[in-house]
Amino acid sequence: MQNLIQRTVLLSLLFCAFLFGNTANAKSLNPPKTAADTLNPIESLVSFADKHLHIRYRSGGTSKKGFDCSGFVRYCFSKWDILLPHSSAAQSEKGEEINLSEARKGDLIFFKGHSSKDSRVGHVGIITEIAPGYVRFIHSAWNGGVRYDLLSADYYQKRFVAIRRMIN
Repeated sequence: MQNLIQRTVLLSLLFCAFLFGNTANAKSLNPPKTAADTLNPIESLVSFADKHLHIRYRSGGTSKKGFDCSGFVRYCFSKWDILLPHSSAAQSEKGEEINLSEARKGDLIFFKGHSSKDSRVGHVGIITEIAPGYVRFIHSAWNGGVRYDLLSADYYQKRFVAIRRMIN
Protein backbone atom coordinates (compact mmCIF):
# COMPACT_ATOMS: atom_id res chain seq x y z
CA MET A 1 0.00 0.00 0.00
CA GLN A 2 2.80 2.38 0.90
CA ASN A 3 4.41 1.74 -2.52
CA LEU A 4 1.16 2.79 -4.22
CA ILE A 5 0.99 5.99 -2.16
CA GLN A 6 4.60 6.86 -3.05
CA ARG A 7 3.90 6.38 -6.78
CA THR A 8 0.75 8.50 -6.56
CA VAL A 9 2.63 11.32 -4.78
CA LEU A 10 5.47 11.16 -7.31
CA LEU A 11 3.05 11.28 -10.27
CA SER A 12 1.16 14.18 -8.64
CA LEU A 13 4.41 16.13 -8.18
CA LEU A 14 5.44 15.54 -11.78
CA PHE A 15 2.01 16.59 -13.01
CA CYS A 16 2.11 19.79 -10.90
CA ALA A 17 5.61 20.62 -12.12
CA PHE A 18 4.37 20.25 -15.68
CA LEU A 19 1.24 22.33 -15.07
CA PHE A 20 2.94 25.15 -13.19
CA GLY A 21 5.84 25.60 -15.54
CA ASN A 22 8.89 23.89 -14.16
CA THR A 23 11.17 25.57 -16.68
CA ALA A 24 13.85 22.92 -16.51
CA ASN A 25 11.36 20.32 -17.71
CA ALA A 26 9.33 22.66 -19.92
CA LYS A 27 12.33 23.57 -22.07
CA SER A 28 12.98 19.94 -22.85
CA LEU A 29 9.38 19.54 -24.01
CA ASN A 30 9.68 22.20 -26.73
CA PRO A 31 10.99 20.93 -30.05
CA PRO A 32 14.29 22.48 -31.16
CA LYS A 33 14.06 25.27 -33.71
CA THR A 34 15.20 24.52 -37.22
CA ALA A 35 17.46 26.85 -39.19
CA ALA A 36 14.44 27.99 -41.24
CA ASP A 37 12.63 29.08 -38.05
CA THR A 38 15.41 31.54 -37.24
CA LEU A 39 15.65 33.19 -40.68
CA ASN A 40 14.16 36.60 -41.36
CA PRO A 41 11.39 36.73 -44.00
CA ILE A 42 13.73 37.68 -46.86
CA GLU A 43 16.23 34.92 -46.04
CA SER A 44 13.30 32.49 -45.77
CA LEU A 45 11.99 33.60 -49.17
CA VAL A 46 15.39 33.11 -50.82
CA SER A 47 15.83 29.75 -49.11
CA PHE A 48 12.35 28.66 -50.24
CA ALA A 49 13.05 29.73 -53.84
CA ASP A 50 16.35 27.82 -53.79
CA LYS A 51 14.50 24.59 -52.92
CA HIS A 52 12.88 24.75 -56.38
CA LEU A 53 16.09 24.75 -58.42
CA HIS A 54 15.90 22.68 -61.61
CA ILE A 55 12.10 22.48 -61.74
CA ARG A 56 11.33 22.63 -65.43
CA TYR A 57 10.07 25.66 -67.31
CA ARG A 58 6.44 25.55 -68.40
CA SER A 59 4.69 28.38 -70.20
CA GLY A 60 1.95 29.67 -67.89
CA GLY A 61 3.21 27.31 -65.16
CA THR A 62 2.45 28.13 -61.54
CA SER A 63 3.30 24.92 -59.67
CA LYS A 64 6.08 22.40 -59.02
CA LYS A 65 4.99 20.67 -62.24
CA GLY A 66 6.61 23.62 -64.04
CA PHE A 67 6.94 27.40 -63.73
CA ASP A 68 7.21 30.31 -66.05
CA CYS A 69 9.15 33.29 -64.65
CA SER A 70 6.24 35.22 -63.17
CA GLY A 71 4.52 32.04 -62.00
CA PHE A 72 7.65 31.09 -60.04
CA VAL A 73 7.94 34.54 -58.42
CA ARG A 74 4.22 34.58 -57.64
CA TYR A 75 4.42 31.07 -56.12
CA CYS A 76 7.36 32.01 -53.88
CA PHE A 77 5.85 35.27 -52.64
CA SER A 78 2.44 33.69 -52.01
CA LYS A 79 4.01 31.63 -49.20
CA TRP A 80 4.41 34.95 -47.35
CA ASP A 81 0.87 36.10 -48.22
CA ILE A 82 2.11 38.57 -50.83
CA LEU A 83 -0.19 38.15 -53.79
CA LEU A 84 1.27 39.17 -57.12
CA PRO A 85 -0.31 39.10 -60.57
CA HIS A 86 0.68 36.36 -63.00
CA SER A 87 2.51 38.51 -65.51
CA SER A 88 6.00 39.97 -65.22
CA ALA A 89 4.73 43.25 -66.74
CA ALA A 90 1.96 43.50 -64.12
CA GLN A 91 4.38 42.53 -61.31
CA SER A 92 6.70 45.35 -62.44
CA GLU A 93 4.01 47.84 -61.42
CA LYS A 94 3.82 46.56 -57.82
CA GLY A 95 5.99 47.46 -54.85
CA GLU A 96 8.52 50.27 -54.71
CA GLU A 97 11.05 50.99 -57.46
CA ILE A 98 14.63 50.74 -56.17
CA ASN A 99 17.90 51.95 -57.69
CA LEU A 100 20.33 49.19 -58.58
CA SER A 101 22.79 50.59 -56.03
CA GLU A 102 20.17 50.12 -53.26
CA ALA A 103 18.98 46.65 -54.30
CA ARG A 104 19.02 43.81 -51.78
CA LYS A 105 18.10 40.14 -51.45
CA GLY A 106 14.43 39.45 -52.04
CA ASP A 107 13.92 42.35 -54.46
CA LEU A 108 12.45 41.55 -57.85
CA ILE A 109 14.56 42.19 -60.92
CA PHE A 110 12.84 42.86 -64.26
CA PHE A 111 14.00 42.46 -67.83
CA LYS A 112 12.75 43.11 -71.35
CA GLY A 113 11.37 40.10 -73.19
CA HIS A 114 13.23 38.11 -75.85
CA SER A 115 14.37 41.21 -77.73
CA SER A 116 16.63 43.82 -76.16
CA LYS A 117 14.94 46.36 -78.45
CA ASP A 118 11.55 45.69 -76.87
CA SER A 119 10.54 48.30 -74.30
CA ARG A 120 8.09 46.06 -72.45
CA VAL A 121 8.90 44.00 -69.35
CA GLY A 122 8.85 40.32 -70.24
CA HIS A 123 10.88 38.55 -67.55
CA VAL A 124 11.32 38.59 -63.76
CA GLY A 125 13.55 37.02 -61.10
CA ILE A 126 14.29 37.27 -57.37
CA ILE A 127 17.63 38.73 -56.26
CA THR A 128 19.45 36.22 -54.05
CA GLU A 129 22.88 37.80 -53.67
CA ILE A 130 24.21 41.29 -54.14
CA ALA A 131 27.57 43.01 -53.81
CA PRO A 132 29.15 45.98 -55.60
CA GLY A 133 29.10 45.08 -59.31
CA TYR A 134 27.51 41.68 -58.59
CA VAL A 135 23.83 40.72 -58.73
CA ARG A 136 22.74 37.09 -58.68
CA PHE A 137 19.10 36.14 -59.13
CA ILE A 138 16.93 33.05 -59.29
CA HIS A 139 14.28 32.71 -61.99
CA SER A 140 12.54 30.27 -64.27
CA ALA A 141 14.01 30.48 -67.76
CA TRP A 142 12.72 28.72 -70.86
CA ASN A 143 16.17 27.17 -71.33
CA GLY A 144 16.82 25.48 -68.01
CA GLY A 145 13.86 25.99 -65.71
CA VAL A 146 14.48 27.37 -62.22
CA ARG A 147 18.12 28.42 -62.08
CA TYR A 148 20.55 31.15 -61.05
CA ASP A 149 21.98 33.78 -63.37
CA LEU A 150 24.01 36.98 -63.06
CA LEU A 151 22.98 40.46 -64.11
CA SER A 152 26.52 40.91 -65.50
CA ALA A 153 25.83 38.31 -68.23
CA ASP A 154 25.51 40.11 -71.58
CA TYR A 155 22.05 38.67 -72.22
CA TYR A 156 20.61 40.09 -68.98
CA GLN A 157 22.62 43.29 -68.88
CA LYS A 158 21.20 44.34 -72.25
CA ARG A 159 17.65 43.60 -71.12
CA PHE A 160 17.71 44.98 -67.56
CA VAL A 161 14.75 47.27 -66.83
CA ALA A 162 14.17 47.77 -63.10
CA ILE A 163 14.26 46.51 -59.53
CA ARG A 164 11.23 46.61 -57.28
CA ARG A 165 10.90 45.89 -53.57
CA MET A 166 7.91 43.91 -52.34
CA ILE A 167 9.09 43.28 -48.75
CA ASN A 168 10.27 46.25 -46.65
